[in-house]
Amino acid sequence: MNIIITGTGKGIGFETAKLLSASKGNKVIAVSRNTEKLQKLANEIPGGKNGSYLYPLALDLSKKGFEKTLLTYILDRFSKIDILINNAGNLVNKTISQHTSDDFDQLFSVNVKAPFLITKTLIPHFNKPAHVINIGSMGGFQGSVKFPGLSLYSASKGALAILTECFAEELKDKAISVNCLALGSVSTEMLEQAFPGYKAPVNTNEMANFIVNFALNGNKLMNGKIIPVSLSTP
Repeated sequence: MNIIITGTGKGIGFETAKLLSASKGNKVIAVSRNTEKLQKLANEIPGGKNGSYLYPLALDLSKKGFEKTLLTYILDRFSKIDILINNAGNLVNKTISQHTSDDFDQLFSVNVKAPFLITKTLIPHFNKPAHVINIGSMGGFQGSVKFPGLSLYSASKGALAILTECFAEELKDKAISVNCLALGSVSTEMLEQAFPGYKAPVNTNEMANFIVNFALNGNKLMNGKIIPVSLSTP
């Protein structure tokens, strides 16, 4: 399968890219602002002997026009795309009174606008069928517990959830399924930033395994769904 995943420099994204690129026949474009770890991982893959490849791409999704660079890179390697995982995310932990206009732009640029632009740009190049997975958060899940300092982050993930539902409706005739996984607490640097000292019940490898399985199989039964994946929040 031909797979694209963003936010792969660390945490859940890195582990997901690692698992996907270890499977026979998978070709994975792994997007991150920092690709040092990914390049090391790519060097460990045995030269495509099992038909698998990892292509690390250093790209800042907050920069204007990034989607054009991404598309050129993809089309040099893939004819069609089977799976897109919009995993990249940003978090700023501040009270409402401390938040700035720049914070708003930064969070919504990476957490909402980037998935929108990537998915929109790639529409003509998806296979039939194809699966788009947006990695959301329980913070953006309606009715979930909310926490001080995470208002803009949660709002951006809520917007991503609605965007998922809208994309699923518009793209269903093209055999492109779009779903959102609203993740709860996972042991990542982002969680530590949001809840210093809290120990999550799920590690990054466990969540990556779930995401990989869902990416490969979830669209067989679901489309336009916002799915809570959580043991705790936080």
